[in-house]
Amino acid sequence: MSITRKKLRVEYSEMKAKKNILQRLDEGVVIGDGGFVFALEKRGYVKAGPWTPQATVEHPDAVRQMHREFLRAGSDVMQAFTFYASEDKLENRGNDATVSFSTASINKAACDIAKGVAAEGDALVAGGICQTPTYLSGNAKKECQEEFRKQVQVFIDNKIDFIICEYFEHVEEAEWAIEVAKESCLPVAATLCIGPEGDMHGISCGDCAVRMAKAGADIVGVNCHFDPSTSLKTVKLMKEALQLAGLERHYMVQPLAFHTPDCNKQGFIDLKEFPFALEPRVLTRWDMHNYAREAYNMGIRYIGGCCGFEPYHVRAVAEELSKERGKMPAASDKHDMWGAGLRMHTKPWVRARAGRDYWENLQPASGRPYAASMSQPDCWGVTRGHDSLVQKKGATTDAEIKTACMLKKS
Repeated sequence: MSITRKKLRVEYSEMKAKKNILQRLDEGVVIGDGGFVFALEKRGYVKAGPWTPQATVEHPDAVRQMHREFLRAGSDVMQAFTFYASEDKLENRGNDATVSFSTASINKAACDIAKGVAAEGDALVAGGICQTPTYLSGNAKKECQEEFRKQVQVFIDNKIDFIICEYFEHVEEAEWAIEVAKESCLPVAATLCIGPEGDMHGISCGDCAVRMAKAGADIVGVNCHFDPSTSLKTVKLMKEALQLAGLERHYMVQPLAFHTPDCNKQGFIDLKEFPFALEPRVLTRWDMHNYAREAYNMGIRYIGGCCGFEPYHVRAVAEELSKERGKMPAASDKHDMWGAGLRMHTKPWVRARAGRDYWENLQPASGRPYAASMSQPDCWGVTRGHDSLVQKKGATTDAEIKTACMLKKS
């Protein structure tokens, strides 16, 4: 049954009195968190492939610990682990999450965990919705929005602070998500996982930004699929288009923590190393200092991370912007700026590295003598409307894998 707009209304009088996300962005920088999906997969709590978040009910302590580490590192937002938690995704291609648990219980547990940790500091709680198998399969707007409403209702029932519509390859689906999120009367952020070339239907990133803003997004930007350098180029184009259209919005960026100079339009999921051999591409904490400063200087005030971002990356962002924020993160108690703690090392050549000049100018080696510096993306070029992207509840068969391999060769 469709959830009505009336049921989606939020009783603001019941919410805890605190500055909301838009007020905080008006006053200064807000630091997001990192990539739960990749971080928890590496720790053995999320399955690569479906990437769905049933860990919120299977392993709540693991999810809680990730939130705590990001909070300690300086995150101002605890984003509930609701990525890929739409009902159609939780039952896609043999996933039994909706049978073993339920869409509502997974999303509710995510909200409960995030709210509990946020209360340990001065953090806000965000609920997130993202691209759906329903859209990729070519289904209509009404069906897609029903998937979004199931999650948004849980967010409202659990009184989260704002909603993030993120990880959309197509601005059309993002618009549909924003419309549902706005029914809640909560602030809405919207980010696409696109680069400077625009979305997967060929719509420029500037036009994408204008369309998201006109759909009702209060905060506009990008997340995932590309590294900080590429993502900042994309937000720059978005900002220019919004200014030209006379639309004022806050800007947001949550990129990968992997270098992606060789990516095509599809981003890192087209790299041959995705997802199990990306480690040589990981950005250093010093790269994060540069990213944070460049983002801030561009006028972006919501600065966070996505896949590959670990708490130490977020700490580096918080340290770089400590003067603007008026504070250092709690985790900096065990980390002196620019390696100054190395002054305490026993070896003199390591003590000699205790300074900004050394780390800021270092070109790290990979230690892989036969490794290429760049990869060759797969470049399949398929998107919504292609038969290979039609999704189903049943598990992927051996015949379907064979067909995919043949499509790859062609």
